[in-house]
Amino acid sequence: MATTQNTINFLLDQLSAAGEVSAKKMFGEYCLYLAGKPVGLVCDDQLFLKPTVAGKNKIAAVVEGAPYPGAKPHWLITADQWEDSEWLCDLVRATARELPLPKPKKAKK
Repeated sequence: MATTQNTINFLLDQLSAAGEVSAKKMFGEYCLYLAGKPVGLVCDDQLFLKPTVAGKNKIAAVVEGAPYPGAKPHWLITADQWEDSEWLCDLVRATARELPLPKPKKAKK
């Protein structure tokens, strides 16, 4: 089951105070970015954030999950937790601070 546009719109709205947040469609699912850094994935209408120490410190009870078969474990952020926009923005900003910028893509020859 692919993620719906309504889910992405809601998440982007909830994260609007976090900064430059965006989502890029990939294979029917989405990659979530903050200021150009990929911070997580939205798969099957579920939010999976990349695991970081700062993120773990902000989550009361960490739940791990895989966004797709064979993926590395991520923190699963439940839909109930999305309702607290301030907490969600703080969590995503803390996660982004620990992650590197993506490597620049090589130009095609």
